[in-house]
Amino acid sequence: MIDARAVVSPQANIAEGVQVGPFSIIGADVTIGAGTWIGPHVVIKGPASIGVDNKIFQFASVGEDPQDKKYQGEQTLLTIGDRNVIREFVTINRGTVQGDGVTRIGDDNLLMAYTHVAHDCRIGNQVVLSNVATLGGHVEVGDFAILGGLSAVHQFTKIGVHCFIANNAAVTRDVPPYVMAVGQPAEPHSVNTIGLQRRGFSSEQILNIRRAYRILYRSGLKLKAALEELDKEAVSQPEIRPFIDFIRLSSRSIVR
Repeated sequence: MIDARAVVSPQANIAEGVQVGPFSIIGADVTIGAGTWIGPHVVIKGPASIGVDNKIFQFASVGEDPQDKKYQGEQTLLTIGDRNVIREFVTINRGTVQGDGVTRIGDDNLLMAYTHVAHDCRIGNQVVLSNVATLGGHVEVGDFAILGGLSAVHQFTKIGVHCFIANNAAVTRDVPPYVMAVGQPAEPHSVNTIGLQRRGFSSEQILNIRRAYRILYRSGLKLKAALEELDKEAVSQPEIRPFIDFIRLSSRSIVR
């Protein structure tokens, strides 16, 4: 299943049934799980661990050295979970020792053409990065988030679960769960209602989330007072607890 024109290091660990297309290069210390398909002209550099049933399309660069001037050749890692689709010209860099040495990508994600995942990023599960979306170093993206085409996320920024980042948005501060953010710099626009409906949230749960959004962004309350009000609501509305906890843990401040 490995094309004769591919170059695969003897120190790579390739599972049974992995397909590798012509002119692809698989380096040392790369582990690839069963059922993964690697197209032509792909470069994968280790140390990297790639799970099962992934698809990596032509001209992707996976596991290359971090684009960080502090990087001095240390042994760092990239880990990719299962059933991810990585399209043409995607670039994914390994971690740095200034982070915890690992760039992590979860399961069932779609990285469209020309997206970039920088060193030390954390991408959850069921995330979509649309064409040319760009993540700076140390960015965290929660489960089910969608980033529109040509969007860019500043280093150390966090994107919460079920967020929607509009096309061309420039995200410079943390975006709480469920929020749709738009603009340059990105500002809160509304709740990602359509996304929540698609993921099985009930009408009541969505209404509660929209009320929480209004308390935070439309009530005129200062942040501390808004969080106190939200804490009361969360007693009977557990779906807004991730919203509250994310805001309290924010280190860059949230979009306002």
